[in-house]
Amino acid sequence: MKVTVLVGGVGGARFLSGVRELLGPTPFPGPGDPDQGGTATAPDAEVDGGEHEITAIVNVGDDAWMHGVRICPDLDTCMYTLGGGIDRERGWGRVDETWHAKEELAAYGADPDWFGLGDRDLATHLIRTQMLDAGYRLSDVTAALCRRWQPGVRLIPATDDRHETHVVVAKPDGDDGERVAIHFQEWWVRHRAQIPTFGFAQVGSDDTRTAPGVTEAIAAADIVLLAPSNPVVSIGAIVSVPGVRSALRTTSAPVVGISPVIDNRPLRGMADECLSVIGVETSAEAIAAHYGARSGNGILDGWLVADGDRAAVDGVAIGSAPLLMSDPATTAQMVRDACALVGVATPDRNVGAAERSTS
Repeated sequence: MKVTVLVGGVGGARFLSGVRELLGPTPFPGPGDPDQGGTATAPDAEVDGGEHEITAIVNVGDDAWMHGVRICPDLDTCMYTLGGGIDRERGWGRVDETWHAKEELAAYGADPDWFGLGDRDLATHLIRTQMLDAGYRLSDVTAALCRRWQPGVRLIPATDDRHETHVVVAKPDGDDGERVAIHFQEWWVRHRAQIPTFGFAQVGSDDTRTAPGVTEAIAAADIVLLAPSNPVVSIGAIVSVPGVRSALRTTSAPVVGISPVIDNRPLRGMADECLSVIGVETSAEAIAAHYGARSGNGILDGWLVADGDRAAVDGVAIGSAPLLMSDPATTAQMVRDACALVGVATPDRNVGAAERSTS
């Protein structure tokens, strides 16, 4: 079975844990070693063992350059979560983190002072930056980093190109109506999304294209899942990469989204703030309508909502299930329910086996 998942952030990483719990880990493919000129995330790479393949297409809209290093928050959150290195209490960053570099940067008055880099996390950014400076693609760098973490899922950035999410806001101390674009991280971390906001835009290369393996993973999948990640700045940013939307609309696989809200409220993060900016209500039905049906001009065949929530969108099969991702086994059942919604059979496995095999 081949499953392709569009993911971003903490919720996406936890969802991937459930997919891996259900299907078992995807072995790391050796022939894609960047030293051999390939990419270890290609869906058709040779692998040893393992019946099923899980490919995660990960948002890079949150990526940023800070203090001279390239930071990829969603890729790292997925890698750390699946590799056992995440700080589970926060849901992001490294476990047993220290902050000496952050404190020293603050003592020097270095900007930005609102974004903290942990010492362990900084090592990942340094290695990534060195490899990017040497000419490797982000997808190759991600594959190299995963050699250490062995996430059991193929992590592919949505694009190797710059495709950062910027936010249009009122210019501080500017004339009435004057606007400026700031990086999403500044809007999210520094301002907590609590300033007048007018829209989102992707900033980057004029010839942005999908990373190697992205459209192939969507085309070859038995099912494509949209994780319960932020519909605007995670899933929306991935779909905005040229080639992704058309791949979702033309794949023979059903595309099923999992609602990111329970009782029409996000469990964490600020998805409601993002949705309000683009004029979409924070409800399971409104988000499904925002994605749209593939039978129309959208990307969904199915939409799984939380028990107690309701949705009705022409052309989209609607199902309900418990959507609280309390642990990988519970999340695995959610994945099974999403597949069943569109008639995709999932294997019978002993829940817990996947997690034990990668611990």
